[in-house]
Amino acid sequence: MVDTIDRNSQTNGSIQNSNATMEEKLDDLRRLFGKADGDPLRIVGVGAGAWGSVFIAMLQESYGHLREKVLIRIWRRHGRTVDRATAEHLFEVINSREDVLRRLIRRCAYLKYVEARLGDRTLYADEILKDGFCLNMIDTPLCPLKVVTNLQEAVWDADIVVNGLPSTDTRQVFNEMRRYWKERLTMPVIISLSKGVEAELEPQPRIITPTQIINSATGVPLENILYLGGPNIASEIYNREYANARICGSEKWRKSLAKFLRQPHFIVWDNGDLVTHEVMGGLKNVYAIGAGMVATLTKESATSKAVYFAHCTSEMIFITHLLAEEPEKLAGPLLADTYVTLLKGRNAWYGQKLAEGELSLEMGDSIKGKGMIQGVSAVKAFYELLSQSSLSVLHPEDNKPVAPVKLCPILKMLYNILITREFSSEAILQALRDETITDPRDRIKIAQTHVFYKPSLLGHQR
Repeated sequence: MVDTIDRNSQTNGSIQNSNATMEEKLDDLRRLFGKADGDPLRIVGVGAGAWGSVFIAMLQESYGHLREKVLIRIWRRHGRTVDRATAEHLFEVINSREDVLRRLIRRCAYLKYVEARLGDRTLYADEILKDGFCLNMIDTPLCPLKVVTNLQEAVWDADIVVNGLPSTDTRQVFNEMRRYWKERLTMPVIISLSKGVEAELEPQPRIITPTQIINSATGVPLENILYLGGPNIASEIYNREYANARICGSEKWRKSLAKFLRQPHFIVWDNGDLVTHEVMGGLKNVYAIGAGMVATLTKESATSKAVYFAHCTSEMIFITHLLAEEPEKLAGPLLADTYVTLLKGRNAWYGQKLAEGELSLEMGDSIKGKGMIQGVSAVKAFYELLSQSSLSVLHPEDNKPVAPVKLCPILKMLYNILITREFSSEAILQALRDETITDPRDRIKIAQTHVFYKPSLLGHQR
């Protein structure tokens, strides 16, 4: 990872051609927004976790030089301090990277990191983000970002808002934004990166996703709200590892935004099925926590991890058949996102640390250096939702109606470990070794041979 100039170290002609292509894509998007000359397209990231920061940094590197046509900034709350241990580590990262070291010296910003390392100065998260350091991803320096700590200043005139907030914070922040948009003649376009879910049990059970929360909180029409997700690790995307993602939502915006966001190493497709893809992004976080537990408790046994993978994927397929009318179309994206999360995601990491005893449930689900562990609230949401008797399905052996969660033993055990705390992490292995557990193949067969689809779960009607 090097500075932008070094990244583009090609012939002058190649640089000009590349810039022209990016400018053409920006011009196309500006036309869609009806932008006149001299009126820049305003893009604002809200929330500065790892993926939110990387997403804005990628846009800044691609389009930031076209200042007369686009303004890119990011909002994060002021006041979050950087502890001394993190400041010391940050200093090591800076000095290990000549390009970063030179950049800070040129910006007259290096001295404050020296003072913080010595304990003579307190750094703040928004302060270091301006220099390109995300508190949840210290080891991956980003490009410098325009950071705004006043939410009203950040979003009141935004054309595109990128939601990088955890789902648990989305409602509160977007409720506040609604006040700033009361006088607007047109509503912004919102791209949500969040992968959490909530459960609403009354008047009928259904899943609430971040895009639905945003719609309810702000009044921005769902046509203007999109979800972007994929099998991606933020730091690897910024380091130009090949990746792909899918932007889901109305055709009016998604195709043009997919083109605008696409880069040689980051391929963006588009799809119209917004809520289902969003829910699948939350579902894989549930089972990633258990995968981390199993990996630690079995000392990385490939056999045990494969057993867990077979059971958890069969449960996800079962749940997908409840949620989607054409679940087969989701199999690839869901499994790809699950795979990368199990390999290197923060939810699997959290499960590992719980099983090792380095973390405890009493510490909460917002972890220093990692951010919000979205899988914890997702476990609660899916368990509560699938426990409702009104959603009952026929048990294959007892031939009696049961709540869907009865056929999802891994989900049940994760709920008992993480939410009710009736069992320790070791109990996840007990669930795997239970002789009465359904063969994964049988669970998939049940899902495929019964009419399980419940359109009301996602707020749809048949």
